[in-house]
Amino acid sequence: MTFTEQAPENLPELIKTTKDRLRAQIGDVAAALAEVEETLRPKIAEIVALRERGEEVWPVVDFRDVAAGTVPRETADAIRRRGCAVVKGTFSRSRAEAWDRQLVSYLEDNSFGETYQYLDDGVFGSLAAGKPSIFPIYWSKPQMEARQDDNMVAVRGFLNGFWKHESQGRVWFDPRSDTAYPDRVRRREPGTSSSGLSPHTDSGSIERWLSPAYQQVFRHVFAGEPNRYDPWDGAYRTEVNEFASTVMCSAFRTFQGWTALSDMAPDQGVLHTVPIPEAMAYLLLRALQDDVAEDDLCGAANGAALAVDEKYHSLLLPALSPIPAVEPGDTVWWHGDVIHSVGAVTGQQGWGNVMYIPASPRCEKNAAYAKACGRAFTEGVSPGDFAAEDYETGWTGRATAADLNETGRRQLGFSKSPASV
Repeated sequence: MTFTEQAPENLPELIKTTKDRLRAQIGDVAAALAEVEETLRPKIAEIVALRERGEEVWPVVDFRDVAAGTVPRETADAIRRRGCAVVKGTFSRSRAEAWDRQLVSYLEDNSFGETYQYLDDGVFGSLAAGKPSIFPIYWSKPQMEARQDDNMVAVRGFLNGFWKHESQGRVWFDPRSDTAYPDRVRRREPGTSSSGLSPHTDSGSIERWLSPAYQQVFRHVFAGEPNRYDPWDGAYRTEVNEFASTVMCSAFRTFQGWTALSDMAPDQGVLHTVPIPEAMAYLLLRALQDDVAEDDLCGAANGAALAVDEKYHSLLLPALSPIPAVEPGDTVWWHGDVIHSVGAVTGQQGWGNVMYIPASPRCEKNAAYAKACGRAFTEGVSPGDFAAEDYETGWTGRATAADLNETGRRQLGFSKSPASV
């Protein structure tokens, strides 16, 4: 299966002709945007009011309720409304802290600090950012243990369940089944000062307008009926192939996510989101307005995350809200389209350590990428979506096939049957 496509030649001309066609489909693009704005304004005002009262914006759910199937209806409704959640106690504090120590040993035993060379892989090339603390390791035993753990499988199955996996007469993915999307770790030291990462979305920038599959995903928006758009409908999302670049994602992620390995407070350079998954309709329509150049999509560029900025998207930014305080073992999740950023911090108090582990349910696209990741795991090289830094090829203590349970083998395509929740 092909995971990516080459970006078309003469992108400015393609953007212009695509915008002309989409405008013709929509009709009155200003009225369509105004319709979305009318829907978004009270949502934004509610979020701002909650935050100003010191109340939590992010839904918080206890893992024990996830495991028992007893998540309160109002909590589930809030997750659907906000497109994000913190799952408390996905793992025990002691286990997460042990993983953190094991990662330190893994890095030290293999002299990572002496051999590491910072690489700007372009992921955040268009965003305001400080030097990241993202370490390009994928195959440590803690990462593998967390990915294949029954608790993680249960949480991802719970989150996949918010999505409509069957529509348009087709089954798009299996919400009960996992595939692997191996990602990196972040280790940010106490005392760190960072400008953070400015607001953006992942999983496609210009593709969201130019890709035929994405045009189907956003068919209601591009038909001039934006309030019919359902951000939880999986239709056509598993058919999107992003243009080849260092920011591409070869999988359909229902939720991006990370597992906390340290205590983190909301004012210590943590994840923020605009917790309104429907806001994507606004981003799409904003680029079609008359004040945007004909060959421009509000600054969106191939090979860069889709930036959300004050110039074009000031309506949305007051809703940008941090995660609540988290502890080691908590997991943090946000819908794959949700606008997110990382807050700035000066003299960070305590560590800010996480393992990035998203939710990527089984479909043909995800299974094919996972199988390719299985080959990368065997060789100890970086997965295909990431720069080929390949630090771990000769490392001692790297996870091997003997460290995989049946779920882990299935997630990496080493077994034919799916790993169901």
